[in-house]
Amino acid sequence: MTTEMQEIAITEDKPLLTGQADTVKDAELAARILLDQGQEHSVETPYGVLHVTLHGSRTSRRPAILTFHDVGLDSKSCFSPLFKFEEMQEIVKNFTLIHIDAPGQEEGTAAYPAGYDIYFTIHVLYKCVSVLSVSFRTVIGVGVGAGAYILSKFTLANPDSVEGLVLINIDINARGWIDWAAQKLSSVTSSLTDQIMTHLFSQEELSANTDLVQSHRERISKSSNLANVELFWKTYQGRRDLNIDRSSTFKCPVMLVVGDQAPYEDAAVECNSKLDPTTTSFLKMADAGGLPQLTQPAKLTEAFKYFIQGMGYMASSCMTRLSRSRTTSLSSSYSMDGSRSRSRTLSQGSQGGQMPPSPSQTMEVSC
Repeated sequence: MTTEMQEIAITEDKPLLTGQADTVKDAELAARILLDQGQEHSVETPYGVLHVTLHGSRTSRRPAILTFHDVGLDSKSCFSPLFKFEEMQEIVKNFTLIHIDAPGQEEGTAAYPAGYDIYFTIHVLYKCVSVLSVSFRTVIGVGVGAGAYILSKFTLANPDSVEGLVLINIDINARGWIDWAAQKLSSVTSSLTDQIMTHLFSQEELSANTDLVQSHRERISKSSNLANVELFWKTYQGRRDLNIDRSSTFKCPVMLVVGDQAPYEDAAVECNSKLDPTTTSFLKMADAGGLPQLTQPAKLTEAFKYFIQGMGYMASSCMTRLSRSRTTSLSSSYSMDGSRSRSRTLSQGSQGGQMPPSPSQTMEVSC
């Protein structure tokens, strides 16, 4: 097992899976398989086998919502409470929902053979997303932690394929020397489960040892594919800087989400400072901890509805939960490709999301 992960390019003359067709053929196969909605599929790509779950309405008029989970989680444990939430069903019924499991991370999968880590890199993971994305005109990416980083990398490389990004607990920076040394020491003194728990939850949450923390600790420690989880963990730890700044950033609207007790609160704040304030929303959630999509699904659902409405979709969607608890409003507007003007809205006091125009600004809301 290597101690450091490096990004490498995978060439067709040495495919991960023997007998694979070329990338285009595999992408076409993935597209045909995904036409069968509402089921779970294993999609073979030149970079590994992806476990994909498809839900919702197949429509070419709207982008698909594509999710990518964090380390130590899979698509079910990371996103089920959010997308099964009652008020989220309005969105699920109107969009195609695609959950991707990173190779080998889905529950019950077999451990990879020794040496597989040669292929398991950030480059490979975002290439897997690329293979699936050709099945749809455009996507709205929803990522958590490592998944947020991977979707960010994909968006920078494929700006025309992504209409919007929801990034939870994003860290766009590589580890510094101090972080690297601390991780090396932690790998000696702490178990893999403890390292991942520290990544997912704040020290306050771990000390409180809530039912959520206990259930995730037990699930990770007893996982049959813990060796695969370790590969994903080392891959994320070996990430590189995304090199984002105001002059070189995402071309689509972005909503950054972080809990006020999350381990990556400072990283999310730094990311926000580097993005275009006219197309960026920053949502800091009170009492949300490290996994706000699990602990605060109602608030995140409401914010997600506003985000989609601001992109020009679901304009008649009823906004109630946040509007009941707010007395003022914030709005931000922007123009995409110089031709389609949309209004992004986070309502704090209006009904139905209808709000008076205001100057463009980054929105930071603690709810």
